[in-house]
Amino acid sequence: GEIIGGREARPHSHPYMAFLRIQSPNGRRLSCGGFLVRNDFVLTAAHCWGRTITVIMGAHNIQRQERTQQHTRALRAIRHPGYNPQTTRNDIMLVQLAKRMRRTSAVRPVALPRRSGSVRPGNRCTVAGWGLLGLNRRTNKLHEVQLTVQRDSRCSNRFRFYDSQTQICVGNPGQRKSAFMGDSGGPLVCNGVAQGIVSYGSRSGTPPAVFTRVKSFMPWINRTMRRF
Repeated sequence: GEIIGGREARPHSHPYMAFLRIQSPNGRRLSCGGFLVRNDFVLTAAHCWGRTITVIMGAHNIQRQERTQQHTRALRAIRHPGYNPQTTRNDIMLVQLAKRMRRTSAVRPVALPRRSGSVRPGNRCTVAGWGLLGLNRRTNKLHEVQLTVQRDSRCSNRFRFYDSQTQICVGNPGQRKSAFMGDSGGPLVCNGVAQGIVSYGSRSGTPPAVFTRVKSFMPWINRTMRRF
């Protein structure tokens, strides 16, 4: 997805951000965002799954060889067993890294939701990504945008398969600010906690968009990471 109406991020101000280069099963190349949740695990969207996934941490300009960068590959990509590509429900995937990331000022995990406290309409959160900046404009540098959580009805009126239990409606329709195609899999960070994952929106990129609600998947996330 792209970051529309955003701005370039201060380099390494989102040290949890991962850039994923993906070779999809049909040979197409995609890129997605993701975010470090443990030294050896990145969380992203299930629709970012591919045969081979290269993961870059600590990047600002993705086209440069920056000394802050750490590169590795996915040892395994574990999609949620309930992921449905037709409805885009349960759009969440854990990527186990072939090597643990070294924690630095440019690379560190983000906090995940706790039992208490959850996102509410009106909360302002941040999305970062290397997506398109508008139709046909790619960016090499990490951009960020502040988005507001919306009432569920704003998405259920618009997206047939929206499910308020497992998804979050984000982005004010009155503002030209949104997450677009290249940011798929990136986190919605609210008060320092990764509450959502960029999942899908309208083709034109106009808000609101649908994010996977991380909190509702915490049992699956913890169980899966414990296995490896």
